[in-house]
Amino acid sequence: MSASTPNQAGTWGLAAQFTSPREIYEAAGKVREAGYRWFDCHVPFPVHGLDKAMGLQYTILPVIVFFAGMTGLCLAIFLQVFTNSLELNLWAIVPVVGYQFEVSGKPLISAPAFVPVAFELTVLFSALTTVAFMLLLNKLPCLYHPVLKSPKMKRITDDRFVLVIEAKDPNFTRAETQSFLESLGPERIVELEP
Repeated sequence: MSASTPNQAGTWGLAAQFTSPREIYEAAGKVREAGYRWFDCHVPFPVHGLDKAMGLQYTILPVIVFFAGMTGLCLAIFLQVFTNSLELNLWAIVPVVGYQFEVSGKPLISAPAFVPVAFELTVLFSALTTVAFMLLLNKLPCLYHPVLKSPKMKRITDDRFVLVIEAKDPNFTRAETQSFLESLGPERIVELEP
C-alpha cells in the first residue's frame, strides 16, 4: 500500500488535535504503547523528547555523512600530493614535468599546507551529502499530503499539536481508533481523506 492509500473506505487516517506540548507528548507515548506504528506528530515547534515518546530510531544519516567527509578528505590529500609529486615523479605513469615551484625553500609535500584544502573539501562533501540524503531519506519534496488538505488543519503550523494515525496501520479500525483517540482527551478529532 502506498502512503496515500486508505485501507478503510475513504479514510486516510484520523487526526487528534491537542493544545499543548505536554498533551501531545503524553498522547504519543500512549499511541506507541497501544501498538500503533504508522502515526506521526505535527507540531509548530520542536517538542523536547517527542521523538523518544514516539519510539523513533536513530537514522543512518550521520554514518553516511562521516564517510562522505572522509571521502572529501582523502580526495583533497590525493589531489595535493598528486599535483606536488609531478616534480618528484612519485607516480611512474605520470611523466616528470619540469615545473618546480618552491616557495621560500618549503617542501613540496607539506602537511600544514594541505590543511585548508583538506578542511574545505571535507566540509563541502559533508554538507552536500547531508542535504541530499536528508531530502532522500525524508522522501522530500512532498508536494501533497492528506494532513494539509483538510481545512480543519489550518492551525497545525500556528498553535495546534496534531497526532495522526494512518489507516494503513495494521491496528487501525475506524471505530476502535477513534474511541482510543477520544480517550487521550484531544480538542477534536478530524477524519482525513486521501
